[in-house]
Amino acid sequence: MSPEEVMQEVRRIEITTRHLVRDIVAGEYSSAFRGRGVEFSEVREYQPGDDIRTIDWNVTARLGTAYVKRYLEERELTILFVVDASASEEFGTRVRTKRELAIEVCAVLALAAARNNDRVGAMWATDRVERFVPPRRGRKHVLRVINDLLAFEPAGTATNLAGALDFADSIMRRRSVLFLVSDFLTRGYRSALERLARQHDVIALQLYDQRERELPDVGLASFLEPESGLRRVVDTGRAATRERFRRQAKEFDIALQQDIRRCGAELVRLETGESYAEPLIAFFRRRERMYRR
Repeated sequence: MSPEEVMQEVRRIEITTRHLVRDIVAGEYSSAFRGRGVEFSEVREYQPGDDIRTIDWNVTARLGTAYVKRYLEERELTILFVVDASASEEFGTRVRTKRELAIEVCAVLALAAARNNDRVGAMWATDRVERFVPPRRGRKHVLRVINDLLAFEPAGTATNLAGALDFADSIMRRRSVLFLVSDFLTRGYRSALERLARQHDVIALQLYDQRERELPDVGLASFLEPESGLRRVVDTGRAATRERFRRQAKEFDIALQQDIRRCGAELVRLETGESYAEPLIAFFRRRERMYRR
């Protein structure tokens, strides 16, 4: 894309997603992460009914009377998009590729964050961390992030999510909301994700295409693995082959959901050929209900 084409696409995304950002996502977004974190305000003397876990033992020991810490809910969020930019994200057989889906979803969430006056940052990763834009506030900064999402061309093709998550953990000192955007067609990242989720609110956005779930019956077909360059011929005309492919895809999805939950994160699935608005809204509303309890 030329710089002019990138700017045109930024404008197109901003216009086409305006209704979703303003009327739907922004409203749900504002309450989806409420209670996500708190900051220390002051100490006061203990009163019957106070949670004993809030007792400040240092002050209590110094003054000889029990004191508790008071906290204020953090209103300002820091949002970081960790975007998988490996070669498998270029796949897509219907409305858009996984990469194009990632760009639009991140754009909607970033614009919603800007309306909430939150800080927004992004990082791109393949087998290495390729680019990092530190979180900042403002619509101008968010448009820069969207511009970078569109213009970015990765140097690597493979995936190393563990390295990306470790990098995010090392730079994000304050508790933040991290959107991990990937197809998760890789391994070895679970420990890094678990460490990150202990400190931050992590939401995994799984991108997939329907052709990664079901094979069409087209006879002999040649498949290219984009990250390794390996090519394989498969007889899609065999019902047993198609059923095995479907079953393995289902098992992958089940295992991924279990792993994400065990790590303390949340999972939202987004398909290239379907609207991403409904799953996002369902996620926000689920979070809102959780905080009402």
